[in-house]
Amino acid sequence: MKNYGLKLNFSIIIAVYEREEELSELLQSLEKQTDSDFEILIVDDGSENSLERLVNQFHSNLNIRYFYKENSGPAKSRNYGMERASGNYFIFLDSDTIAPKDYIETVRKELDSNYVDAFGGPDAADKSFTDLQKAITFSMTSFLTTGGIRGGKKHIGKFQPRSFNMGISKEAFLKTGGFGNLRIGEDPDLSMTLWENGFETRLFPKAKIFHKRRTSLKKFAKQVYQFGVARPILNQRHPKYTKLTFWFPSVFLVYSLISILFFFYGLTNMKVYISNIGSYWINYSWFILGIIFIIPLKFYFFLLFLFSSIKFKSINVGILSILTSLIQFICYGFGFLKSWILLNIFEQKPEKAFPNHFSN
Repeated sequence: MKNYGLKLNFSIIIAVYEREEELSELLQSLEKQTDSDFEILIVDDGSENSLERLVNQFHSNLNIRYFYKENSGPAKSRNYGMERASGNYFIFLDSDTIAPKDYIETVRKELDSNYVDAFGGPDAADKSFTDLQKAITFSMTSFLTTGGIRGGKKHIGKFQPRSFNMGISKEAFLKTGGFGNLRIGEDPDLSMTLWENGFETRLFPKAKIFHKRRTSLKKFAKQVYQFGVARPILNQRHPKYTKLTFWFPSVFLVYSLISILFFFYGLTNMKVYISNIGSYWINYSWFILGIIFIIPLKFYFFLLFLFSSIKFKSINVGILSILTSLIQFICYGFGFLKSWILLNIFEQKPEKAFPNHFSN
């Protein structure tokens, strides 16, 4: 779709809670944009330590405004920003991202040449990131894991933008009301709401940002668990867009547990006495079955190590990528299974089963 003479006025909306140092890095990157025709709205979502003093340091170089509100989660905070923005196209960036200097220029070119009412861009790891941050990025973006399109790959089907690097038109916001009441999974929820209202979404593969993500394995595990919990909630809201592939992490989890159970059951119960030869062969069979099941896992771990090591030119990152990918699959898969069982077997309401996933 061509942009027939529409003057794009960008409003960059950054919903943030604490994270002063990361916000400072993001704003510094926005100071260096080759296209500086945009405004920035900082929506402080109830930080205990106000970020206004930091924001004031950027007034001389950026068209920036600061708003403080009670904590309600990122979805409502972004809506709050859109309600107060002066632009006709809104761009969302997370506070833990860094924008390359041509980011805004790239987005503008994409919209001018092939306009769309909502877009998303990929994320990557900067060279300055820690090995753990690079490994987490690999797990979240690689085609070998559940990432794929987040890393900017072409894919089949509709593209669901993620709110760390996402934009929607003012028209789309006014028609849909923006983000819903989810704290987790609010971005795919909005994407599917847009589709249901006749709007299109598209991937801008060149409009990437550098995403620091979580800085510890514990935080990463908690985050992907929450993503897993959110997916069955989204499936209930938007049944038309449910896919079998959403089950993949849970299948991986169950498959891994079965493989380990077979292997160790056979290993610990094998008997070599002639008098118990029947028992020996039964348990030996469990052992062999476990090995057969584990071989594909070993091959998969090798591929993770190989691709990550080559991508980041680091064996250490390759080893860490095996760990972060395991955490991603296990925690997401467990969260998905738990949520699916509570919502579909026990027929609990999502708001009752997972109250922390919803805004006040």
